[in-house]
Amino acid sequence: MLGVVISTDLGLEKHVTNVSATCFYHLRQLRHIQRTLSKESAATLVHAFVMSRVDYCNCVFAEAPKSTTNKLQRVLNAAAGVVSGSWKYDCGLTQLLHVKLHWLDVPERIKYKLSMMMLPCMNGSAPRYLAAHCVPVSATASRQYLRSAASHQPVVPSYRLGSYGRRSSVAGPATWNSLRRHLRDPVHTIPVLDDYSRHFSSQSTSAYSALGAVLALMRYKVDVLLTY
Repeated sequence: MLGVVISTDLGLEKHVTNVSATCFYHLRQLRHIQRTLSKESAATLVHAFVMSRVDYCNCVFAEAPKSTTNKLQRVLNAAAGVVSGSWKYDCGLTQLLHVKLHWLDVPERIKYKLSMMMLPCMNGSAPRYLAAHCVPVSATASRQYLRSAASHQPVVPSYRLGSYGRRSSVAGPATWNSLRRHLRDPVHTIPVLDDYSRHFSSQSTSAYSALGAVLALMRYKVDVLLTY
């Protein structure tokens, strides 16, 4: 299915193993020519051969166990080493990823992808096959008087099987509801980007705060496009 290998029990271990093996192969090849590359060229090659594979269809990893996402995180750590010229046991890996390279960890990259998928669904600009799975609480007769109806939250379907929770129709609304309220507001605009940059920098420096900053910037771009 679109290059994603899913086992009969809906497990993703084989797919993660294939992606990790392919990415590490390309990283080993890049290590051989690393001395002849500038940092910009190394970053371009890493994004083309490695990061694109890590991010490809990563929504299927929503609510996946940490043992699954840790394999992709190791790929991300090794890719950061190639871009920065550092090695496996060099200290300061977290600062390298988040502060210098401004990369999100794998779980946050999945949340980012889901949130970007939910944004057009909540704005009414998504295709029908996606919008049909994102029903606002305010549009449900039995829930339109709840507090969540005024906070621009979609309905999260109930489920029993753990594998069902990885579906985008469940993981997408759940991720969207976990965002801050002003990021979920469909009429929200960002008058001054510097103010929002200072706002997010004053918050926790975790990757999740970086996720909020990226979402705020993307919403600003959408608002600008809608005004023209």
